[in-house]
Amino acid sequence: MASTFTQAKTPALLLIAPFFLWGTAMVAMKGVIDTTTPLFLATLRLIPAGVLVLIVAAILGRKQPQTWQGWGWIVGFALVDGTLFQGFLAEGLQRTGAGLGSVMIDSQPIAVAIMARFLFQEIVGPLGWMGLILGIIGISLLGLPDDWIIQAVSGISTTLTTGQWPVELDIARQLTNKEDLIALLVRHGEWLMLLAALSMAVGTVMITYVARYVDPVVATGWHMILGGLPLLGLSAYTEVHQWQDITTPGWLAIVYSTVFGSAIAYGIFFYLASKGNLTSLSALTFLTPVFALTFSTSLLAENLTTVQWIGVGFTLASIYLVNQRDVISQTLMKVLAGPSVAGLLQAISPDLAKTLTTWLDSRISIDPSSD
Repeated sequence: MASTFTQAKTPALLLIAPFFLWGTAMVAMKGVIDTTTPLFLATLRLIPAGVLVLIVAAILGRKQPQTWQGWGWIVGFALVDGTLFQGFLAEGLQRTGAGLGSVMIDSQPIAVAIMARFLFQEIVGPLGWMGLILGIIGISLLGLPDDWIIQAVSGISTTLTTGQWPVELDIARQLTNKEDLIALLVRHGEWLMLLAALSMAVGTVMITYVARYVDPVVATGWHMILGGLPLLGLSAYTEVHQWQDITTPGWLAIVYSTVFGSAIAYGIFFYLASKGNLTSLSALTFLTPVFALTFSTSLLAENLTTVQWIGVGFTLASIYLVNQRDVISQTLMKVLAGPSVAGLLQAISPDLAKTLTTWLDSRISIDPSSD
């Protein structure tokens, strides 16, 4: 997929801004969610932000949608990245911490890489696939109950030692009943966060198609408003006492999440997403959970278990490998093609050195942005 977007031409603060704002907005939402209801909070994060984005778009002279096809893409984009994403996020945040939830949500580049591979022929490569495997492991460590992980590791250890898998494990009994399994996973908000991540991943891919028919900033504003309407209806129908218990600091947190965590952050992100390589754009996504973990630990006193910290490590490593695989691959190949390595190979086997050097030179000459 050809790209006109390069990080070198974009100010560093602009690249970092959406991820900092998302991470801190998660902490702000978590701080107020106990005094309101999740769907109402999701509505407040979408509709007012959408209005603000459209006002800015009008000031900038951005054109409104001109065709039914454009409106169709906006509606689809709104349902996926508005209604589903924010709905799952708010419901999941009620059941898990801001830092841990942010790690799950920001695993979305993994899904983006897979979809971009099939839709836009972006090459995943060995490092990318390694990152995907690490991501699956990390998400499992974060989303599954700790006792399941401990029992599974214990069972594997026993099998390697004795050659036999333990006959009775609590995890096996819990996995036999599908209804109990689903209820258990839903109670763990991390899996709702994972559904939010998948929704955002689809939305990230969709914005490329949306931008063919509608200005991306205008589309961002309308998708917030239209995506928030179903959430508003669900909140009115299923929730009570949505705002009566919200304090002044709570309203300030909501304002911050709406203006900075939605209007400004999404406007910047989807504008940049419409301009270039989807996977390369997400290169700094791992900073969002870092910001969220930092502020949730210091401001909300949230703590993770040892298993969850290991899962965080795997997931962040996965995000980094998936997003930076081209840069890492090119750096490694340049090192291997350097004089020191070439001299060592020449001493061992001249024919092998010549073959490997020729192959590395051909690979280095390939521009990753053209993948």
